[in-house]
Amino acid sequence: MFARQIVRAAARNARIVTRAPVAARSFSFTPLRFGAGSTDSTLTAQLANEISFETENASPEEPEWVRVFRDEKVWSIEDKSGSDEIVLSRQFGNEHVRVLFSISDLEQDDGGSGEVQAEPVDEVPAYSVRMSVSITKPNSGALTIDCVSQNESILIDNISYYQDAKLATQLTADADFERRGLYIGPVFDHLDLDVQSEFQQFLVERGIDERLATFVPEYAVYKEQKEYVKWLSNVKSFIEA
Repeated sequence: MFARQIVRAAARNARIVTRAPVAARSFSFTPLRFGAGSTDSTLTAQLANEISFETENASPEEPEWVRVFRDEKVWSIEDKSGSDEIVLSRQFGNEHVRVLFSISDLEQDDGGSGEVQAEPVDEVPAYSVRMSVSITKPNSGALTIDCVSQNESILIDNISYYQDAKLATQLTADADFERRGLYIGPVFDHLDLDVQSEFQQFLVERGIDERLATFVPEYAVYKEQKEYVKWLSNVKSFIEA
């Protein structure tokens, strides 16, 4: 569930001037402490409501479908708290296969066909996520595949080859700059249809298949929900400090 915009109540502090007796001619001033704004309490109350709403039906334990995926022992999941990126990795023969995706690339599919339905239908929203797949071999470079997990399918945009496997996988500004000057290969749809089909089977054999296409968007939604609730709690704690 995507983060909702929190409406902040706005209020102005009234400036109160108190006159002391003329003979004394003394003034007193008590500064407000930090974190004592007039809107703090209303904001934290709204944050608390949002946290309650988001967690009332959520299980504190890892979902069953995630545990099943782990128990298959095909892919390992690297999910760091506070990060918006998730990495799936596995070995396939002498190849190291890595799938990188981010919750910031999570998009809800409209799923619409242009037809007007007579009655509303309750359906689970469908999501798509962009993925970066890398396949490396020792001393042989790497392939990178830019693709989208959508409608339980893997849609390939581009396949690139790098002689330097580190250049293909490093997530640094220098590596990104160097990659910009290299030929990244043709648009996948421009390849011969037979070549496209063989590439798709090549990826399926390595686990880049319908199973993964279903798991990735589901996990991205699950991850986004976890991080959103943590964000709410952290912001609430900051306001209250």
